[in-house]
Amino acid sequence: MKILKHSYKALLYSCLVILTSCAEEKKHGKIVYTEAEMIAESSKANEFFAHSWQGRLERNPELQTFLGIKTDYGKWLDRSDSFAIREYQIISAELKELKSKIDFDKLDAETQLSFRCFEFEAQQEINMFQWRFHNYPVNQMDGIQSSAPALLINMHNIDSLEDAEAYISRLDGILVMFDQVIEGLKIRDSLGINPPAFVFPRVIEDCRNILDGAPFNNTAKRSPLLSDFINKVNACSRINANDKARLMQQVNQSLLKSVGPAYNNLIKFLSELEKKSTDNDGCWKFPDGNKFYKAALYHAITLDMTPEQVYELGVKEVDRIHKEMRQIMKKLGWKGDSLIEFFEYLRKDKRFYFENNDSGRKAYMKLATAIIDTMRNSLDDLFLTKPKANIVVKAVEPFREKSAGGAFYENPAIDGSRPGIYYINLYDMADQPIYQAEALAYHEGIPGHHMQIAIAQELQGIPEFRKYGGNVAYVEGWALYTELLPKEYGYYKDLYSDFGRLSNELFRAARLVVDVGIHYKRWSREKATEYFLRNTSNPEGDCRKEIDRYIVWPAQATGYKVGMNYMLELREYSKAQLGEEFDIREFHDVILTSGPLPMILLKEQVRNWVEKKKSRANPN
Repeated sequence: MKILKHSYKALLYSCLVILTSCAEEKKHGKIVYTEAEMIAESSKANEFFAHSWQGRLERNPELQTFLGIKTDYGKWLDRSDSFAIREYQIISAELKELKSKIDFDKLDAETQLSFRCFEFEAQQEINMFQWRFHNYPVNQMDGIQSSAPALLINMHNIDSLEDAEAYISRLDGILVMFDQVIEGLKIRDSLGINPPAFVFPRVIEDCRNILDGAPFNNTAKRSPLLSDFINKVNACSRINANDKARLMQQVNQSLLKSVGPAYNNLIKFLSELEKKSTDNDGCWKFPDGNKFYKAALYHAITLDMTPEQVYELGVKEVDRIHKEMRQIMKKLGWKGDSLIEFFEYLRKDKRFYFENNDSGRKAYMKLATAIIDTMRNSLDDLFLTKPKANIVVKAVEPFREKSAGGAFYENPAIDGSRPGIYYINLYDMADQPIYQAEALAYHEGIPGHHMQIAIAQELQGIPEFRKYGGNVAYVEGWALYTELLPKEYGYYKDLYSDFGRLSNELFRAARLVVDVGIHYKRWSREKATEYFLRNTSNPEGDCRKEIDRYIVWPAQATGYKVGMNYMLELREYSKAQLGEEFDIREFHDVILTSGPLPMILLKEQVRNWVEKKKSRANPN
């Protein structure tokens, strides 16, 4: 009995210790975990993120090339629906595993952010899966007919014999890949999801441009892919003469037996599909089109805004920017306040455009490079973190310049083998006003896309999946924000350049109106174009090209202005809260050093930074 009594007391004492320990671990009703527990759980979570990313990378050879990785250098991404279904199943299983096996409350702050980013992105992929056919894989902007050769020409470097053989392997794989794309187009056709009529002649012309020249016809001119391959192989000193001769024979065979048939099959299919095309341009024509558009809108802006709210924001911003434009017109001594007349003046006066020849194109590229170089010298005043990767300005290649967008940015390779590239479309110099060059260079280059994307790729201490991609509102919102930023620090000294800045912002505000107009309010292509011509200063060709872009990318264009406005709101909030303690460099660090975030998480990061700064300034 004495032994039992002693054991009972020991047990009672142990229970009291455990209860006391648990009580001590609770703070305000929440369990406080030890540092060791948090380190262990965070490590487990980061292993999960690393494994998930590695799997995604292994399944996507083009993403590998995009990042400068040559593991599957001779392969293409599988574009079959069975692959899309497997991806959906994988991401669904991973999200379930994350929620069931990782204790969110045990994670440190950085890993909690990673958890929420993964959760948000995975849920978005799951939500959008049902709409996987509500798009145009063949279009004039980024369709497979131009994106496949663009990857080979711009990203597939040849530094060895193996690289050259991988290039040929990719040429051989184009036939199967295009068959997969055509099968997807057939599924879309059965659902009534076909591109509008204007798309077909452009993409067919893109296809024919790839087949223009040797070895597809008897001419001294080389086709774009043959020219690219020969130039790269000849420039590679690590490939001997015998291997070069063999490679030249192989590349001709691959072009004739795979690339030629692939493009001809696509041309034939599109020519038949074109007969069904209509001038109904908006996605309202899709099955459940309005429901899809709302989903696409959230996917782009990551905020709960209705189409009507987006439309009204656009109308409001267009009116505000028009008023600021009239102020500049007065400073320039313009008689009257008719914006339409001033827009026409800017469109027609030759002094605002370089000559439409090689000399004019070189002059524009020289100007754009100089703008970026000048801004690079001011980065210390605005940023704590700066990118290591270089940036170059490059003209859009001839095979796609007629149909491609006006300007865009391409990421640098993570190993430094490829710089960031600011692409400018110089097909028609009348579409590239000089007075907009400054704002455009800031947007695509420094401090815009290059700053944000290169810094994200170079971040240390966060999972790889957080460094790449991102929603439109964050990525494009930042780039548009950085068009305004230089104005606040003494740039745009020329009034016409400042008007060009407003013109670019106006363009993005008008997008909110016409994107909703086209896809939700059933505006015609001509009505949308007319709105742009009346309300923006951009050249007519540029306006028409932009409207056609919005048609094939529903909701994408809305992210720019919504994202910019949201970042400005966060900045103004921070200034109001911190007063003299506000530091623009620190604010930019908060925006840029967590990788691309959905707007709700970006807001939390900014608010957390503000609270920490306030607590340090007022410790009591």
